[in-house]
Amino acid sequence: MILEIAQIDVKAGTEKEFEGQVAKAAPLFKRAKGCKAMSLHRSTENPSRYRLFVQWETLENHTVDFRNSADFAEWRKLVSHCFDTAPMVEHVSEVVHGF
Repeated sequence: MILEIAQIDVKAGTEKEFEGQVAKAAPLFKRAKGCKAMSLHRSTENPSRYRLFVQWETLENHTVDFRNSADFAEWRKLVSHCFDTAPMVEHVSEVVHGF
C-alpha cells in the first residue's frame, strides 16, 4: 500500500471553495484504479494549507493510471485555480504500525 501525501497551499480566501471542490472530486478518486481511500486535512496553524491523503494499491496506480486519466484532468480543473503554489507530493509506505 502506498500513501500519497500532497501538501496544497491555496490562495487566501479560497479555502471553503477548495474544500467544496475536493468534496465534489471525491468520486473521481473513488473510481480510480487502485485507489482505496482519500481524505483532506486542513492545517490548524496555517489555515490556507491542506494535506491530501490518498491510499493507493501501487505507486503506478497514482503516477501512471490516475495521472494519465481524464479524471485527473477533471480533478485539476476543479481545484487548480485555488492553488497558491504547485502542490508538493510525496509517496510513503508504512514501515512500523504502532497500534
